[in-house]
Amino acid sequence: MVHVTLVATSLDSSSKSQHLARHAAGLFAERGIPHTLLDLRDSPELARPLELATHIIFAVPIYNFDVNAAAKQVIEDHGGALEGKTVGFLCQAGGQRSYMSVMSFANALMLDFRCWIVPRFVYATGNDFDEGQLGETVRGRIEELVETLLKGN
Repeated sequence: MVHVTLVATSLDSSSKSQHLARHAAGLFAERGIPHTLLDLRDSPELARPLELATHIIFAVPIYNFDVNAAAKQVIEDHGGALEGKTVGFLCQAGGQRSYMSVMSFANALMLDFRCWIVPRFVYATGNDFDEGQLGETVRGRIEELVETLLKGN
């Protein structure tokens, strides 16, 4: 049985990566796919939802050409619970040139924990938002990620 855990790693109260995660969670809900949205701003318990997951999506902000420290802390503390799972990414960055920033994080998941990495990931910038709302193009890319993630099942 498929169960997707979305890990929204931004600790910023006005986080755009949180918007990406919530939109993806809504798509799983529309499809009747069991899922859990973990918002690191208020989710003290990570171990159990990560263990129960068959698929995981990390929604991460990109800072200085890398994922944020909170995302790295998740794999430091709970890497064993991620082992062998299918993992996708929703990335939010300040500019277009950091689109490969998630690769060192993906490599750690792939090499250290034998995760299956979905090669289609979402990389969004402020241009993908219209007055604080997700634009149509990025919503379509999130839907493609959701579909690709589920195909790997």
